[in-house]
Amino acid sequence: MKLVPTLLEGAYVIEPQVHGDARGFFMESWNKHKLAAAGIHADFTQDNHSRSIRSVLRGLHYQAGDAAQGKLVRAARGSVFDVIVDLRRSSPTFGRWHGEVLSEENQRQIWVPPGFAHGFLVLSESADFLYKVTGRWQPEAERTLAWNDAEVGVSWPLEGRSPILSEKDRTLGRSLRDAEAFP
Repeated sequence: MKLVPTLLEGAYVIEPQVHGDARGFFMESWNKHKLAAAGIHADFTQDNHSRSIRSVLRGLHYQAGDAAQGKLVRAARGSVFDVIVDLRRSSPTFGRWHGEVLSEENQRQIWVPPGFAHGFLVLSESADFLYKVTGRWQPEAERTLAWNDAEVGVSWPLEGRSPILSEKDRTLGRSLRDAEAFP
């Protein structure tokens, strides 16, 4: 397992070691001890799995306050453009974003620390996306940063298509200026 730091403090792209042959492949998608040795101490409490079709954009979501979640995310099938945004006001990278293609081919993962918003855009016909999270979902703490906030300026690879959004993502997204951020 190789951890590659992003430009956002505390966030990493994780490249697992994949052992493949004519039969298929094997990989460790999570190893508590290896992550801890790299400085990531995550107490995962829940696994989530979503399936989405091409052009679905989910996000940018986070949970506020003490309900903040760390996430270990990956695309088990298909391909997504995964985005994280640092919402920690005390961070030197506050308001900056990082995007990474996660796919069944590259097997990359992203460690999303607590205090970040997260979202993804499906690039393939469909994608199965897996999340390990460090806290339970608390609907009263759920927040949405606008996927198209000009101040953040995410360059989504939409290739002329309009994203398919949930009602929540279409109407409840806040600007970075108005978002409930972290200290």
